[in-house]
Amino acid sequence: MMQIDYPFHIDGRGRTADTDQDDHIRDLIEQVLFTTPGERVNRPAFGSGLMQLVFAPNSDELATATQFMVQGALQQYLSDLIQVLNVKVESEAATLQVTVEYIVLRNQQKQVARFSREV
Repeated sequence: MMQIDYPFHIDGRGRTADTDQDDHIRDLIEQVLFTTPGERVNRPAFGSGLMQLVFAPNSDELATATQFMVQGALQQYLSDLIQVLNVKVESEAATLQVTVEYIVLRNQQKQVARFSREV
């Protein structure tokens, strides 16, 4: 089953770009990670709040809290699609890197997705 690709764009045929189910799940994870709560009008609690913590002072406690916060958001919004195994959040210079290990529930395949954003 094909899904609309994220971010939305037009493909080479002039149609809405689509993607397969595994890439769609990766796209959904990215949306949860980098959406700030309050950003979506009809879903004000959606998101992880990850981007709000980028400029906070680095510490082991903050890193642990961030990992739990991100993992909780992924479980809250995507628990019907994935089982989150591990989340690793790293902030280096002006780049935020997030690694998510998860199992796709429909086929029990383990996946690792890496995301980065410059801030």
